[in-house]
Amino acid sequence: MLTLALDTATHDLVVGVGEQQSRRVDAQRVIRTRSHNELLVPTVNELLAEAGCTYGALEAVVVGVGPGPFTGLRVGMATASAFGQALGVPVYGVCTHDAIAAEAGDTTGKSVLVVTDARRREVYWSLYRDGQRVDGPHVSAASAIDVEGDAVDMLVVPDALRETVTVAAGEVHDLAPGVRGLLAACDPSDTPEPLTPLYLRRPDAVPPKPRPRSAALPDIKL
Repeated sequence: MLTLALDTATHDLVVGVGEQQSRRVDAQRVIRTRSHNELLVPTVNELLAEAGCTYGALEAVVVGVGPGPFTGLRVGMATASAFGQALGVPVYGVCTHDAIAAEAGDTTGKSVLVVTDARRREVYWSLYRDGQRVDGPHVSAASAIDVEGDAVDMLVVPDALRETVTVAAGEVHDLAPGVRGLLAACDPSDTPEPLTPLYLRRPDAVPPKPRPRSAALPDIKL
């Protein structure tokens, strides 16, 4: 099943094309940027040309649904939904942390902690054992990550956040949610469910508080 894979949940814009069953990656591009909205569709067009295929050849779309910031997730998920509707193909949402954990390779018998940037001096984190997510995703201060045993076999964290995470780890890697990981986190045998973003916290914007009515205004009775 030829699949378009997208993720905009982190600072990396991830776009690629691959075969779902074999997890073969035909073309992939990972761009460190915050301009996901401007770059996403042009990058998809470039990748399809690089892979030698057309939109009509796509049989599915898989997209990371976070955890991540509101703006980034909205860009990727809205674009994935639009592609799915236009092409008449299923759209699968997967946890971005699951895709990152899958990029770590065979982790049988290992515990893996995946940490990504939540901004505002916080991080998103998930814990995996034997390749399965057993805790999270959560959002908290890096110092508040609560891992049973206080040690993991592998810590996956951006280099910029490494010094803020105090959890002890046997190995440390900086991994992006690549196309192979997105394909691995997706089960095409499942019926696609509506895309649900993993914001994990309320947006910064809040409705304004009502102001008291001025005494100078006359009462109007209807």
